[in-house]
Amino acid sequence: MNAAKNTLSIKSIFLDFKEITKAGLAISVLFSSIAGYLLGVDSEHPFKWSVLAVLAVGGYCMVGASNAFNQVIEKDIDSLMDRTKNRPVPSGRMSPKVALLVASLLTVIGIALLYTINAKSAMFAAISIFLYTSVYTPLKTVTSLSVFVGAFPGAIPFMLGWVAATGEFGIEAGTLFLIQFFWQFPHFWSIGWFLYEDYEKAGIFMLPTGKKDKGTALQIILYTIWLIIASLLPVLGFTGQLFISPIAAVLVFLLGIWMLFYAVRLYKLRTAKAARTLMLVSVSYISLLQIVFIVDKFLR
Repeated sequence: MNAAKNTLSIKSIFLDFKEITKAGLAISVLFSSIAGYLLGVDSEHPFKWSVLAVLAVGGYCMVGASNAFNQVIEKDIDSLMDRTKNRPVPSGRMSPKVALLVASLLTVIGIALLYTINAKSAMFAAISIFLYTSVYTPLKTVTSLSVFVGAFPGAIPFMLGWVAATGEFGIEAGTLFLIQFFWQFPHFWSIGWFLYEDYEKAGIFMLPTGKKDKGTALQIILYTIWLIIASLLPVLGFTGQLFISPIAAVLVFLLGIWMLFYAVRLYKLRTAKAARTLMLVSVSYISLLQIVFIVDKFLR
C-alpha cells in the first residue's frame, strides 16, 4: 500500500508539474527555439548536440517559469474560469509558495543553462520571463493591449534559437522575431473569441474591440496578412543569412492563404467554432512554416 501511495504521489507531483509549466505549450514553444537553432547553424557556427540539449532544457525552464509565475499571480482569477479552476494552485493541490519556488528555480536554472550557450541567449530569456510575468500578466485584466505586450515575449523563442546558434542578434533573428510576433495576434484573438464568456467571468480583456464583432474579425484578417508578408521576407534576399528558395516561398504563401481563408471565414460566420478552427490552423501554420524553412535550408 505504501508503494502504491508513493507511486500515486510521484505521479500526481509529475502531473501537477506538467500543468503548472503548461507542458504542451512549453514543448510547442520549444519547437520554435529548436527550429531557430537549426536555421542558424552553418559552417561558421556548426551544429552541436550539446548546445541543442542545453537549449531544449533551458528553453523549457524559461517557458515553464513564465507559466508558473503566471499561475501564482492569477490564482484568484483562475479559480473563476472553467478551463483553469482545476489548475494546481487554484484547486489547492499546490500552495502558492511552492508554485513560486518552482517558478523561481526554473528561472535560475533556465537562465544559467542558456548563459552557458552565450550571454545574449540568457539575456533574451530573462527579458521574456520579465515581460510575460511583470507586464503582460497584470495587463490582462486592464486592457486588450495586453495581447500586444504579450506578443513580445511570445515572439522571442523562434529568434532565441538563432541567437543560441550564432551568438548574434541581427536582421536574421529580427525577421524570425517578426514572423512569430505577427502570428501571436490571430492566434490569441481567436482563443479570446471562443473563450470569450470564460474570460469575461474573470474580467480579462483579450479582443481588440472588446467584443466578438466584425471589428475584431477584421483586425485578425489584417494581422494575418502582415504575418504572410513577414513570412515571405526571406525570399527577397534582404534578410542576411536567413533565406528561403522560391519553391519554399510558394509553400509558405500557400500556408498563409490557408490561414487567411479561416480568418475570413471567422469574419463571415463570427462563431466560436470558426474561431476555434482558426486557432488550430494557426498552430499548424507556425509549425509547418518552420518545417518548410528548415527543410528548404538543408535541401539547398
